[in-house]
Amino acid sequence: MSSRSLQAIPPYIFWELDARRTAHRERGRTLVDLGIGSPDQAIPHVVIEAMQRAIVDRKLSGYPDFHGHPMFVSAAAQYMQERFGVTLDPTRELMALAGSKEGIAELVLSHCNAEDVVLVPEIYYPVYERATRLAGATPVFVPIFADGTLNLASISAADLARARMLIINYPCNPTTATVTALELARLVAFAERHALVLVSDLAYSELSYDGFRVPSVLEVPGAMKVAVELHTCSKSFNMAGLRVAFIAGNAAVLATLDAYRANIGYGVSTLAQLAGAAAFENHKSIVPPVVAEYTLRRDAFVASLHRGGWHVTAPHATMYLWLDVPEGFDDWSWVEALMDGPGVVVTPGLAFGTAGHGHFRVSLVQPADVLTHAAEAITQLAAVGAAR
Repeated sequence: MSSRSLQAIPPYIFWELDARRTAHRERGRTLVDLGIGSPDQAIPHVVIEAMQRAIVDRKLSGYPDFHGHPMFVSAAAQYMQERFGVTLDPTRELMALAGSKEGIAELVLSHCNAEDVVLVPEIYYPVYERATRLAGATPVFVPIFADGTLNLASISAADLARARMLIINYPCNPTTATVTALELARLVAFAERHALVLVSDLAYSELSYDGFRVPSVLEVPGAMKVAVELHTCSKSFNMAGLRVAFIAGNAAVLATLDAYRANIGYGVSTLAQLAGAAAFENHKSIVPPVVAEYTLRRDAFVASLHRGGWHVTAPHATMYLWLDVPEGFDDWSWVEALMDGPGVVVTPGLAFGTAGHGHFRVSLVQPADVLTHAAEAITQLAAVGAAR
């Protein structure tokens, strides 16, 4: 029998989506999958070459470094300096992770007790809530203003007194919301005022468009007193299958995380870390073509929606669009109608919390021509629903 904390977690909506998708495929349907945000572009050649060199190294026979391979943490620190102007001590203020999702879960589990509160945006990446519940702590959902910023004034004094951590995600999955460095400074000040660990999930640091530059919370003066930030190779470098990321920031928070991880595992695959080192060392050449392809896809999808009468604003970051469920449908009936009709898979907004109700997420993980046809199918089906 599973643990009480696992039993207390509601069913994972992504499992339900996968079950419905599988049922359609078992009936012989061909689906255009825009549901999961799994990159479809190729791993960069320079990364593949690094893995080919590393795979024959006898040192891979041994366990990896607990904290992180020297080449990886050095490359990650160099990336933070070049990209954000943030200087880090790679031996104390930076650590390798087996993907940022696991890193976030381990961060919560290593810092939170049953009496604690974790402050989570009301529309959120699922691990924020689920890791909190697995720790026995209580997630408190912070309302979001129309511009994507958090309504911090809405948090009760009682919840603030118990709060241990505040998790933020800009650019946001799924809403695509972005913020300025000034807003990050407000969050740092709030965290310091209330003795919170500020956790910045920066999975989409490089996927930005139209001249927008994604800031790091660690750029804020004084942020190192309260903040940590997670970066991943998954999206910016098309390396989701390799499961390699890093966390940077407050040394005491990282030391606690390191102590927790040492009890449940043995570090991150050395091969993955050497691949990640190559990615971060070559980020200036790797990122532009990846971003150019996502820009092409975003523009093709949005233009097709516009032709179909949907007047949406193109996002300035991430690999997603966050759209309203059309009239005549609810979240699941819309998802099912798209699969059952044109064979397009999208993610219901409810997967990201009850505040996501009435929305759906599209992942730009197909070529531009496929996305164009998918958008046409979406607008046509929406018109049918509105006419009912």
